[in-house]
Amino acid sequence: MTKEQTWSQRFESALHPAIARFNASIGFDIELIEYDLTGSQAHAKMLAHTGIISPGEGEELVAGLEQIRQEYRQGKFQPGIDAEDVHFAVERRLTEIVGDVGKKLHTARSRNDQVGTDTRLYLRDQIQEIRSHLRQFQGVLLDIAEQHVETLIPGYTHLQRAQPLSLAHHLMAYFQMAQRDWERLEDVARRVNISPLGCGALAGTTFPIDRHYTAELLHFESIYANSLDGVSDRDFAIEFLCAASLIMVHLSRLSEEIILWSSEEFRFVTLKDSCATGSSIMPQKKNPDVPELVRGKTGRVFGHLQGMLVIMKGLPLAYNKDLQEDKEGLFDSVNTIKASLEAMTILLREGLEFRTQRLAAAVAEDFSNATDVADYLAAKGVPFREAYNLVGKVVKTSIAAGKLLKDLTLEEWQQIHPAFAADIYEAISPRQVVAARNSYGGTGFTQVNHAITTARAEISLAARG
Repeated sequence: MTKEQTWSQRFESALHPAIARFNASIGFDIELIEYDLTGSQAHAKMLAHTGIISPGEGEELVAGLEQIRQEYRQGKFQPGIDAEDVHFAVERRLTEIVGDVGKKLHTARSRNDQVGTDTRLYLRDQIQEIRSHLRQFQGVLLDIAEQHVETLIPGYTHLQRAQPLSLAHHLMAYFQMAQRDWERLEDVARRVNISPLGCGALAGTTFPIDRHYTAELLHFESIYANSLDGVSDRDFAIEFLCAASLIMVHLSRLSEEIILWSSEEFRFVTLKDSCATGSSIMPQKKNPDVPELVRGKTGRVFGHLQGMLVIMKGLPLAYNKDLQEDKEGLFDSVNTIKASLEAMTILLREGLEFRTQRLAAAVAEDFSNATDVADYLAAKGVPFREAYNLVGKVVKTSIAAGKLLKDLTLEEWQQIHPAFAADIYEAISPRQVVAARNSYGGTGFTQVNHAITTARAEISLAARG
């Protein structure tokens, strides 16, 4: 593999070149280099703090690691396949810079606890970035909702017209999904933020290390209480991928609605040129590529979750090489979520426009006000189930006659039941149907305005706290 052996004198020859390529992870775990450097600096400081190495040696190691950081940022340090992984690449370069003292860095540490530390530091940062993206996504939803409190849109169950809604209420449902995502990631972050550094290969170390000291330097909230668990645990990554999958579920549901809304059959939104593409053969086409891609990428993240579960399900304690496979899916999921949130935020902010006249027409051309007729009778003392059955018959005869409920004369209404009066027309007008649903969390305009105001206040409070 290389002239210089990676392993101890236990091995007499280097790896076969094909096996070296198969075994290497440097092609993807280079993503962890800055976290590896930060973790190694903390480890070096701890070695000096506990007297395992001298203070001067500790300073040399920290400075050398910082030099590698700058070299990497400047593009001067680009380890290849011969390095096998990012950890060995850093240690080898450190020894080139500071000499034999560089060989002391790995004292009281294994690559098993090292990679676990690096991955947690990486994911801790990425979770905060994703939460920031979620806040931007929520902000756009709130902005659009504020503009469309009194814009009406058909509401559906079973993809059949059900009851009219405030468009803002519809959008605020996605705000609430994103809020749960934001809170869920905060919960996941607590279990990410536990330090395995010092667990060694699996059993701890004979050196008098101070694990709490390194945890404090690296801003971990706590440390693993069991060394076997510390080096083999990937629950935190699985939890993150579960949360990531739910984020993608929510984005995919919204994507599906936008795809439907932009079709000729719905015509609820118009896609702007900045966020749509055309066909290579059909010049009239404008395709919803952004939501379609988000919908497609959702399966990709689901796959990474399933892959991680399958990796972990049969692993005996403690560390196994299988765990090298935890990173590519994790990295890809992080990048996919950030890109999807960014794309959907841009699409909502500047890539589509709601066709309010079409929406107004849509809520006026169906029987989605039928429940309100039943509610009208119930409010006048007619038992609801009796009113429900009565209105069902009215809808049936109206469909046969080619009429909507709004088209019935007052005489026809009173023939159905004497409780009907002239105010039935106002009661079943789409705007009143929506406004009347003023129960907490409902689509009534007062409730929707309250929901938007509350959401703004909660985001502002969270930002300050």
